[in-house]
Amino acid sequence: MTSKNTSTRLLLALWDLGGTQQEVKKGQLTKRIVAKSQKVADYQGIFEELQKQGAIAISKKGYSLTSGKGLEVLGEGLKSGDFKFEETTVSTWVANALVKWISQIDVAVVGADVPVNGKGALAELSIRVASRREGIASYDEFKSVALEVYDKLNQNYNLDDLVPIYRIRREIGDRVSREDFNTWLLEIQEKDILQLQGGSIEDSAPDKIEDSITTKVSGLRCYAKRLNF
Repeated sequence: MTSKNTSTRLLLALWDLGGTQQEVKKGQLTKRIVAKSQKVADYQGIFEELQKQGAIAISKKGYSLTSGKGLEVLGEGLKSGDFKFEETTVSTWVANALVKWISQIDVAVVGADVPVNGKGALAELSIRVASRREGIASYDEFKSVALEVYDKLNQNYNLDDLVPIYRIRREIGDRVSREDFNTWLLEIQEKDILQLQGGSIEDSAPDKIEDSITTKVSGLRCYAKRLNF
């Protein structure tokens, strides 16, 4: 595959593994993308380029996909007319990840020879993407979305009612600007709906701290706790 196609497949794998919500261990990601005839070192340049673009964050333990730039680069890669698979057999995880991506967007699939259970020849898949996820334009809309995301994360990850703010931010993604996210989340706190708490991020990753909230009065706030049920 070309370097651009490999980058897109790498981002797709990272997204499918939940990279916008949590750090994905290095071995978990490379197990998916590195073929038997390849070495992890073959991907070093691609990892570095994606990091330089701001699409991914790299730590000693793993990788994470930035909710803004990372999703943008992934979406552009998937809808590119040059994106295609050159293998005669497509991995099941790729097919499943594409189905998952398609289920969240409006698409038109052009000229695709779609395999069953990830097997068979996939000559070319061209995806024209138009996101259904429109921007959030008001506090009330943000509050509804943020609480929905809070409940989803709290339930799915058994977070004991303390949901990391960076996960909420990344789940909402580029539907809202960073400034509006900060302002409206603090407003939710002022109305005693959520309580923003301090503490430490599990691995002290700089990107996760950056995606939390820092106020002049209270300092760093890393977690949100719902007060009214």
